[in-house]
Amino acid sequence: MSALIHATELQKKFGELVQGPLEFLGEVTLDVTDSARIHEVCQHAKTERGFDYLIDVSSVDHFGEEPRFTVVYELYGLKHQCHLRLRTSVSEEQAELPTVSSVWRTAEWHEREVYDMMGIRFSGHPDLRRILMWEGYPYFPLRKDFPLAGKPTDLTDVAFTERAPLQGGPFVTTPGAPDAVHREPRSKTDA
Repeated sequence: MSALIHATELQKKFGELVQGPLEFLGEVTLDVTDSARIHEVCQHAKTERGFDYLIDVSSVDHFGEEPRFTVVYELYGLKHQCHLRLRTSVSEEQAELPTVSSVWRTAEWHEREVYDMMGIRFSGHPDLRRILMWEGYPYFPLRKDFPLAGKPTDLTDVAFTERAPLQGGPFVTTPGAPDAVHREPRSKTDA
C-alpha cells in the first residue's frame, strides 16, 4: 500500500481536519488544520495506518507571516515501508501543541529540541526543558529574528559573555527584510 493511499484514508477519516494529500517528488504531505488535534491524528496514523516510527519533529519559522510556525512530523511505517509527512501551524501567540510523546516515546527528545530552538511548547510533555541551551536562556536561536551573530549574555561561567564567535564572521542576515530571500544568511560579500 502506498503512502498516498494511507494519506487518502487519513483524510477520509478526519474530513476537513486533514487537508491534502499533497504529493511532490514522491513525498506525501497532509496538513492538519486544527493544531490542537494533532495528537489524535498521529495516534490514528500509528494504530490504524501502521506508522510506527516517528523519524523527526521539526519546525519552520515564517517570520513576518501569521501563523508564524509550522511543525512537521515525519512518519514511517516499518512494515509497509511508507513515509508520510504531517504538518500543522501555530501562531506566535499560541505557540503550543499537544505532545505526541504518548504515541511515540522518541517524540520526547524531538519536542524538547523544537521547544529549545523555537519556543514552541508541547502541553502534556513529561519533561519539557531545554536540551541544547542552558536553563534560563531567554532566547530561541533558530527563530529568524534571532541575530546570526548571537546575543550577549550576563551569565558568566555558563556561556560566552560576549557575542558568539560568529560576530563579524563570514555571514550576515537582515531580520526585518521584506521577504525570505533577503532575510536568509548570506556571505558578507553578497550583502
